[in-house]
Amino acid sequence: MGHQAQTRRILRMRDICQKLGLCPSTVHDLVARGIFIKPFTLIPGGRAVGWLEVDVDQWIFDRKEASSLEAL
Repeated sequence: MGHQAQTRRILRMRDICQKLGLCPSTVHDLVARGIFIKPFTLIPGGRAVGWLEVDVDQWIFDRKEASSLEAL
């Protein structure tokens, strides 16, 4: 009815590395240390993982806000 379908993009590791400018080992380290978002499995029981782009964008925005506050 008035409901618009919102596209949710799943980012894979190569997408995350390009978006953040980090190498895969750094992304894994940030996840292990609880600094970056933990990925979810794409298929139950499978090995493929991904992140929702909206979650990654929010993480980037939150980091920007935190660094702005630290500069004060």
